[in-house]
Amino acid sequence: MDDRAMTDKEEHAHKQHAGAAQGIHVVAKPMGPVCNLNCEYCFYLEKQALFGPGEQYRMSDKVLSAFITNYITSQPTPEVAFVWQGGEPTLLGIDFFRRVVELQRQFSGVKTISNSLQTNGTLLTDEWCRFLKKNNFMVGISLDGPREIHDRYRRDREGKGTFDRVMRGLRLLQKHKVDYNVLACVARDTAKQPLDVYRFFNNEGVEFIQFSPVVERMAGACNAQGGLRLAGPASLDKEEAQNEVFPWSVLPEEYGDFLIAIYDEWVRHDVGTIFVMNFEWALNAWIGNPSPVCIHAEQCGRSLVIEHNGDVYACDHCVFPEYRLGNVVGGSLAGMAERSRQSGFGVSKESSLPRWCRECKVLEACRGGCPKHRFEMSNYQEPGMQYLCPGYRKFFMHIRKYCHAMTQLLENNLPVSYVMKAAKGPLVIKLDEK
Repeated sequence: MDDRAMTDKEEHAHKQHAGAAQGIHVVAKPMGPVCNLNCEYCFYLEKQALFGPGEQYRMSDKVLSAFITNYITSQPTPEVAFVWQGGEPTLLGIDFFRRVVELQRQFSGVKTISNSLQTNGTLLTDEWCRFLKKNNFMVGISLDGPREIHDRYRRDREGKGTFDRVMRGLRLLQKHKVDYNVLACVARDTAKQPLDVYRFFNNEGVEFIQFSPVVERMAGACNAQGGLRLAGPASLDKEEAQNEVFPWSVLPEEYGDFLIAIYDEWVRHDVGTIFVMNFEWALNAWIGNPSPVCIHAEQCGRSLVIEHNGDVYACDHCVFPEYRLGNVVGGSLAGMAERSRQSGFGVSKESSLPRWCRECKVLEACRGGCPKHRFEMSNYQEPGMQYLCPGYRKFFMHIRKYCHAMTQLLENNLPVSYVMKAAKGPLVIKLDEK
């Protein structure tokens, strides 16, 4: 957030997200759930159980061509944002992504096309980074913080820490001036060291950060029998109500305290130099704009996932047989998204909110969070309350005075960075009293 609240890069990304909210947004898993790491809290590695032995986890040229053509032609907005995730997509090699760029090029005069790559960073090389820079890829690199925090959960298949390899990848991105951001997962132990995490990123020259809470519920009997130990949305687990989370899941209030501690440091020292997307989303909601991310949007259902074999699912957290919408070869992505919405999947995010949420002072910022995490009972003893509710509520209530101050600055065409002076002086008290 600079003096205009967004950098040009962020504004471009914001427009992409806003367009995707009206059209469709697809996350591609061209390598499926295959990864060279074995992160303890990863919810996607176990998806191999859905495909069986002998599966070739590599998106074929037939599926890739169908996906690129289908996605671009199905998208009503002028911009089409491709997001490549995994597993670990760099396992496919650079030639796969050279083919991606080649297939996209035939539509360059029709749509504005962008690419994002989410990676653990361990396989990045100079050659990779030259390619990513040349083709304007935005790279998200997974890094949880300093060595002792990162290596607590993010290990390889031999149980070794991955911090040094990830940092080497980060250095290469910086060396080649590749646009990147850091995705930091906040697990239970991580949440206890907020400033250690934030200051580490600051010292390493990281400007764009997103904090993602780790919450994984144990599967009930129906899913566990299918080889999956992690549960999806609570509505899937119909045979056995289950709200027990794995021990590495972040505790709700501790997640709120984690965000608050970082926000308090950021709002006093780093507005305009470090961009924490969680804080951007909160200000966006305060101003009254639609959420650029599905987590805090009123409804969901138009952010699909395509697996390596072309199968399309309703959501990244809904890669279960019950949520399969079809296949991109011979099927329309726009039609699949519409069927998902008509089934009530996206609308229910809003319509199923418990009374506790509907009466909440921070509803417009939170919107009940991700449906996957709505497995608690509300204070009115209603089902479907967000597991992270106490943390979200605490955080959003805490930052209201700052969001109010920043909104006033924007309305008066003043630099948003002025909020840092307010945060250190008596103006904070005045704004709080309002």
